[in-house]
Amino acid sequence: MAKQENLLVGEELIKEVCRRIRVARSYWDAHNNPACRGEREKALALYNTLTKEQKDRIPQQLRVWLRYRSEKYFGAHRTPPKSSKRKSK
Repeated sequence: MAKQENLLVGEELIKEVCRRIRVARSYWDAHNNPACRGEREKALALYNTLTKEQKDRIPQQLRVWLRYRSEKYFGAHRTPPKSSKRKSK
């Protein structure tokens, strides 16, 4: 995680979490799963640093997507992504 993100607190941190979730959702809508997975992981890492009160300030639609809907597709129970490089025979 970048140093700048470690310095975020309060309202700035909440805005950054929302921004990252929205970016992940836009990658999801564009069917760019590797990029979506990366942004979702960054958003989730930041989200997990929030207090309960701060989490409540994240719009419900974003929280639901981050915690539940995307977990269905990117959760630990899923098959990990394959390497993007294919082996030639």
